[in-house]
Amino acid sequence: MPHIVVSPLSRLAESATRFGARDMITLINIGTPVPRPVEIVEERHLFLGFNDIVEPTEGMTHPIADHVSDLIAFGRRWDREAPLLIHCYAGISRSTAGAYITALALNPELDEVHLAQVLRRNAPSATPNSRLVALADDMLGRQGRMVDAIKAIGRGEEAFEGTPFILPLVV
Repeated sequence: MPHIVVSPLSRLAESATRFGARDMITLINIGTPVPRPVEIVEERHLFLGFNDIVEPTEGMTHPIADHVSDLIAFGRRWDREAPLLIHCYAGISRSTAGAYITALALNPELDEVHLAQVLRRNAPSATPNSRLVALADDMLGRQGRMVDAIKAIGRGEEAFEGTPFILPLVV
């Protein structure tokens, strides 16, 4: 069954190999070097450059609707024959939001609250970027349910970086 793998940058190559990913989404600061794992060809890699912030901040790039629409479009093009790898710098905020958004975009029947609870169980340190979630909630017509579900799981455990984990598309 296809699934999404979330990883920090430091464990990217290991995660691609371990889980057999062939498609990858990078959610990281513009200019951050990201060595693409050998399993991922350039055409199957989406790089979205923005800072992990929730409000516009001078000198930083905040997440905007175009980032989220590109994320959703790439996720919908994914053939689901192998896992989709989503990463950010720490594997805690942007990537967990990206995985949550992608899973809900691909499966409109998924319950937002239940998926958020699975996310928390599989990734105790996950603190999904609330701006990304809010933008996606609006785009996907979820009427605030995504935002509320992520608020309900609260901030994740303190961690320097997350541990790679799987977020299923069917729960």
